[in-house]
Amino acid sequence: MAETKVIPIFPLDLVLFPRQELPLRIFEPRYKQLVDDCMLGDGQFGVCLIDETNSVNGWSSPKKVGTIAKITKCEDVEMDGLQLHIETLGRNSFKIKKIIPPSIPQPENYDPLSVEGHQLISEMHEKVGTEEKMYIQAEVEMIPEIDENISLEQWEKLVEMWKKKIVKQALPQVVEPHSLDHVLEQYYLTTDTPTIDYIYSLSALGAKDPNDLQPILEATTMAELIQKVEELLTVK
Repeated sequence: MAETKVIPIFPLDLVLFPRQELPLRIFEPRYKQLVDDCMLGDGQFGVCLIDETNSVNGWSSPKKVGTIAKITKCEDVEMDGLQLHIETLGRNSFKIKKIIPPSIPQPENYDPLSVEGHQLISEMHEKVGTEEKMYIQAEVEMIPEIDENISLEQWEKLVEMWKKKIVKQALPQVVEPHSLDHVLEQYYLTTDTPTIDYIYSLSALGAKDPNDLQPILEATTMAELIQKVEELLTVK
């Protein structure tokens, strides 16, 4: 049996890959509680893409596969402490085995950006007990990292596919080849020794929607990963 553990879950409109940096501004009471709890613990929580087909207690539901985010820096942004700014780094990916719903349901017409919304949530939280968790938690199982390498030939093929896709998407405008090379340089993707991180970065450059990246995060072998990236970069 693979080992499972319970972690806080932060559903977001993005896919976090291992070793990717992710800065976040935290202003909602439930996610401030999540960050406080993480800072008291091991500084780790799960980032999952929002599953638009489901909800948990009225809140956005997470997709089943996500990535552990480790908080590397945390600071108050505003004098009144209304916002936190955290910097995180992706660790390994995980699979959700069981969702643990938050202690309070999402109120009707809840506005996460309004003072009234925050007050309402705080009042509801006091009623159920402030030790109760306002955020989603989940029992998760870690997914082993892909430890195979990608060959330079495979990498160059993916880069060519990416270039073709960008050129086609830009039509009727013309994209010069040197400008695409410049983009690759900007993102440090010019290499003779590609690693899995290069594949993740190239995928992010080639995706129009975070949902396009979820199958890439879910790949568990190098062959599957390359296949998913090829599907993403294939000009339709």
